[in-house]
Amino acid sequence: MMNPAWEEIRGLLGEARNVAVVGLSNDPSRPSHDVARALQGYGFRIFPVNPTLNGPVLGERPYASVREIQERIDIVDVFRGSEKVMPVAEDAVAAGARMLWLQLGVINEEAASYAAGSGLTVVSNRCLKVDYAALAGA
Repeated sequence: MMNPAWEEIRGLLGEARNVAVVGLSNDPSRPSHDVARALQGYGFRIFPVNPTLNGPVLGERPYASVREIQERIDIVDVFRGSEKVMPVAEDAVAAGARMLWLQLGVINEEAASYAAGSGLTVVSNRCLKVDYAALAGA
């Protein structure tokens, strides 16, 4: 499955406000923490999704799953192993998210096809922080 064209990604990122960060760590040295902090700096509201978190991360209350979040989620940004993406894709669809974003190194064709077939835009094996910075500067 190929990623959408830059124009489509740019349009969706321009409209997006709420990002569920699945697999967000409270460890500042982890890539998920760095990306979530950068997204906050870009003006996004992040929602930590990690059932092992027991307190706020980057000032936000954590959730065990995307479905638990009461606000509309625009992007589900995934920091999980490729083999663990299918339940996240199902969660994103059930929550009514608009976009499933699989971070660098995360590739799962079955989950991507499922999410796309359910109406989500899917981006795979790309870094949301890097792409947003590039698109915002364009």
